[in-house]
Amino acid sequence: MAEQFDVVVIGGGPGGYVAAIRAAQLGLKTACVEKRGALGGTCLNVGCIPSKALLHSSEIYEEVKEHGKAHGITATGLKVDVKTMLSHKNDVVKNLTQGIEGLFKKNKVTYYKGHGIILGKGEVAVKPVDGKGTPESIKTKNVIIATGSDVVHLPNVPIDEKRIVSSTGALDLPEVPKSMIVIGAGVIGLEMGSVWRRLGAEVTVVEFMDHITPGQDMEVSRQFQKILEKQGMKFKLATKVTGAKSDGKSVTLTAEPKDGGKAETLKADVVLVAIGRKPYTDNLGLKEAGVAVDERGRIQVDAHFETNVKGIYAIGDVIPGPMLAHKAEEDGVACAEIIAGQKGHVNYNLVPGVIYTNPEVAAIGKTEEALKKEGRAYNVGKFPFLANSRARATGKTDGFVKILADQKTDEVLGVHIIGAQAGTIIAEVAVAMEFKASAEDIARTCHSHPDLNEAVKEAALAVAKRPIHI
Repeated sequence: MAEQFDVVVIGGGPGGYVAAIRAAQLGLKTACVEKRGALGGTCLNVGCIPSKALLHSSEIYEEVKEHGKAHGITATGLKVDVKTMLSHKNDVVKNLTQGIEGLFKKNKVTYYKGHGIILGKGEVAVKPVDGKGTPESIKTKNVIIATGSDVVHLPNVPIDEKRIVSSTGALDLPEVPKSMIVIGAGVIGLEMGSVWRRLGAEVTVVEFMDHITPGQDMEVSRQFQKILEKQGMKFKLATKVTGAKSDGKSVTLTAEPKDGGKAETLKADVVLVAIGRKPYTDNLGLKEAGVAVDERGRIQVDAHFETNVKGIYAIGDVIPGPMLAHKAEEDGVACAEIIAGQKGHVNYNLVPGVIYTNPEVAAIGKTEEALKKEGRAYNVGKFPFLANSRARATGKTDGFVKILADQKTDEVLGVHIIGAQAGTIIAEVAVAMEFKASAEDIARTCHSHPDLNEAVKEAALAVAKRPIHI
C-alpha cells in the first residue's frame, strides 16, 4: 500500500526543499521528490552557489594581480590553477547539498530520489531516473510543484557544453579560454563573463537589446557598462546572433544588426549562451492532471499558489514572477503555511535582484523608467561611493546609491545600487521598504562609520537635497 502524506513536493531546489522543511515544521507529513540525485536544484548545483565560488576565486586573483601593489603587496609567480579552483567550487556544492539532506533528516522530511509525475489528484509516481525498475506510488493530500527552470536555447546555436556552453558548462571549463563570446548581457552572462575575463580571457558580450541588463534602471545600466568596459569587457549591442559552428577547437558565430544591416562573423574559443531561462515542466503529467499553463509554459496559480486543480500548488520559477532563488524560497514558505491553514504571503514588489560582478549591482522596487511610465511624481537622491570613506580606504569607489521616493509622501519606491557589496547593502532598504519607510526615516537612522552603508544614508539625505558629505 502506498505511503500517505499531507504534502509531496516535486523538486528539491531552493523553493522545493524550503517548502518541504516549512511544511514539516508545521506538523504536516511531508515528502520531497528530486531527480538530480542531489538536493539544492539548479541554484546550488549548477547556478548561484558554484558561480559565486568562481566569482570570488577570480576576484582574489585579480585583486592581487591588479591592485596588490597599491596596498604594498607584491606577488611573484602568480598563476591560475583552474583544476584547484574548480575543485574548491565542487567541494562547496557537495558540502551544502549534504547539509540539506541533514536538514531533511532533522525535520523528518522523506526524501525520494527520482522523477516525480502527477498521476492525478492525490497521487504522485516516483520514476527511477535511469528508467529501470517500477515507479513507486505516493498518496498525498497536496502536491507542490517546484521544478524550477531550464536554459533557453537559441536557434542554430547548438549547445554541446564543450565549446558552445550554457551556464552549466561555463562553470566547468577545464582551462582559461583565450577568447569568449557571451550571448546575452543579463545576470548570468555578465557574471560568468566576468569570471573568465578576470582569469585572462578576452570577453565580448553580444546583446539583442540596445543596452545591457534589460529591466535594470537605465542610469545604473549605463554606468555598469562603462565600468565593465574599463575592466576590459567588450560589447556588441542591438545585435542578433543567427548561427554558430564549432570545429572542436573554436566557434564561429554569424550575427547581424537586430534592425537590419550587414551580417558579420565572430570567432572565439568558447561561446556562452545566456539568453534566459524557462519554466521546467516537462513530463510532470500536467496535461493529464488538467493543470493550466500560459503561453510561456508557466503554471497558472491563484493568490494562494493553488492551480486550477484543487490540492495542486506551484511555486518558484514555474510560475509568473522573478526567476530568483530567494523568491522561490519565500514562495515555498508561504505556500506551506497556506496549506497548513495560515496566512502566507510574498510581496513581489520587494524582491531584491543582485548581479554579483565586481562591482555588484543590486535593485529593489521601481526604476525611474517605471515611475515615469506610471506618471508618478518622485524625488531622486544619489550618493557616489567615491565620497564614502570606507570605499576610499578599500579602493572600491566605483558606483553609487540611488533612492527614488514619492514626491508627496516621501515613501521609498525604489533603490538602485552599483558598488562593492551592493547585494548586502540592499537588505537594509528591503527591510525599510517592507515597513513603508520614507527617505527621511532612512536618513535619520544612525549608520556605523566608516562603512559602505553610509552611502544609503547620504542618498536618503540627498532626496531632500541635504547630503552632508558631498
